[in-house]
Amino acid sequence: MFDAPLRITVLGSATPYPRPGNACSGYLVEGGGARVWVDAGSGTLAELQRHVALGDVDAVWISHLHADHSADLLTFFYALLYAGLGTALPVPLFGPAGIAGRLAGFLTSGPERSPVEKAFRVEELHDAHVVRVGGLTLTSRAVEHGPPAFALRVEDEDGHSLVYSGDCEPCPSLVELARDCDLFVCEADGDAPGHHSAAQAGRTAAEAGVGRLVLTHVGSALAPGEAVALAAGTYAGGIAHADPGLRFSVTRRSRTPGRTTTSPASSRSAPPPSPAP
Repeated sequence: MFDAPLRITVLGSATPYPRPGNACSGYLVEGGGARVWVDAGSGTLAELQRHVALGDVDAVWISHLHADHSADLLTFFYALLYAGLGTALPVPLFGPAGIAGRLAGFLTSGPERSPVEKAFRVEELHDAHVVRVGGLTLTSRAVEHGPPAFALRVEDEDGHSLVYSGDCEPCPSLVELARDCDLFVCEADGDAPGHHSAAQAGRTAAEAGVGRLVLTHVGSALAPGEAVALAAGTYAGGIAHADPGLRFSVTRRSRTPGRTTTSPASSRSAPPPSPAP
């Protein structure tokens, strides 16, 4: 067993573009001796470095290829190849079909295709894709968003579990994936097709019987507190909003989030945490 607890840190939760103090969708999942960057929306590469050295990222998982979930892969590519990080390359990258071609299309500036595979060992996701990263098991399920999209379940060797919806509308595969998880991070961008409303996020959490709900990617029409109140109308458990910088430790059926820093100033000056044993 690994001593480090399973936990998730919010790098950003803004939609559909980064705001001052809040990057787009991105999370750092840690546990089982591994560090996984989950979604790489605009602004999240900088926020990631508040919590971990870039050379210590063990894998990247991308829910879908919209820019507010994947754009910072482009700058991560340059960091990996040209910044002298000393990272063992290529870094495992799990994402929807076509992700390598999409990156190459943006990065190529001459007659030859940009060497995406020098930086990333790309593994395309499919429904029920399972992979181990350190002591963590990552299970992906296809969900309904429009373009190919996936939700993620992460479990450690002690049986703790968290689920991240990515972007999707309510669908049976998400409920199945989230069944009885300890922590459920669900988007609440609004009533448009391909997304959950806050009330729908609460309903999905209730149907899945999750231990705690964290609302993320909340649309600009709602304040975070309003979204939490709407979700509480359909889900009776604990609910929090994914404020940037919040860290949630995943323990059985109970969770009180703690901020990773006491103030923006201290977070800017704090060095990345030491690698887990």
